[in-house]
Amino acid sequence: MIQPARQSTILDSLPKAELHLHLEGSIRPETAVELAGRHGTPITPAEVAARYRYSDFAGFIETFKWVTSFLRDPEDYVLITRKLAEELVRQNVVYAEITISAGVMLRRGQNVEANFAAIRETARSAPFGRLRAAWIFDAARQFGAEAAMEAARWAARFGRSGVVAFGMGGDELALPTANFRSAFDLARSEGLRIVCHAGEIGGPESVREAVEMLGAERIGHGIATMHDPSLSEWLAARSIVLENCLTSNLATGALAKQTGIPGASLADHPLAKLLDRGSRVTLSTDDPGMFHTDLLTEYSCAASLGLTNSQLLQLAEQSFHAAFLPPADKSRLLADFRAAAKSTGLL
Repeated sequence: MIQPARQSTILDSLPKAELHLHLEGSIRPETAVELAGRHGTPITPAEVAARYRYSDFAGFIETFKWVTSFLRDPEDYVLITRKLAEELVRQNVVYAEITISAGVMLRRGQNVEANFAAIRETARSAPFGRLRAAWIFDAARQFGAEAAMEAARWAARFGRSGVVAFGMGGDELALPTANFRSAFDLARSEGLRIVCHAGEIGGPESVREAVEMLGAERIGHGIATMHDPSLSEWLAARSIVLENCLTSNLATGALAKQTGIPGASLADHPLAKLLDRGSRVTLSTDDPGMFHTDLLTEYSCAASLGLTNSQLLQLAEQSFHAAFLPPADKSRLLADFRAAAKSTGLL
């Protein structure tokens, strides 16, 4: 994976939101070493670095399974939540919707309630200043419909405790979208918002199904829409947001798969094309620890594609617009963002 060196952008000093961010995927190599050591499995930074290189999406899934095998009790989740919160504060992220792999916890027979309580309380602690976190419970598609239903029930249980949405990730090609309709219907009936990974390694039809069958309001990745301008128009007309993750798409081989270019580079990413079509797009890191990135780097990557300062601001503002927040809270964050941009002469 060849990625340009990070350059400062106009977004570095502005308050930001991030909406597509997996807690478990934030585990940096040094944290993986610490977690493994806690559980009697000594590993080296070099071993983690080798694991954190992927030839394709399936390879990434295997590494995700490996690194999350070291998350076994609430104290492990305290560690990774604290590390992530510190990173977000450093980047002036003031609002984050963080996805928790509830489906993985359940499959491993863990205490979801205890884990989530530890995560939530850690993120609320004073050192993290004005960072506000909300949570998305995620099912893994490859685990099947019953497992997704169980994850949806847990998401609904914590709907008054900071869980704002239910989603689905994992192997997009594993099982038909229609299998999961009941789980998403349950989540929606309990007042949760709906997100879904689609069009990452699947085709445009995967994106349409996520909206039509599951009621997705935001699409994780959605880069397959590059192949279907009419789908882009259809999504924009329904205010469906695409959560683009540039470095992720390079690292997992998703961009190579979508473009048909074996050595696809950042320059081949459709972000600029999607913006030109009028798509509603946000920018995120996905799994920043596992992809050696952060949100500042993602904006730098976007700038390297030729996006103007105005387009970078548009991406950042869209993240606040697309947030699953009460209208008054959203308006306040947007006002703060615009005030900060204006104070620096950007608006």
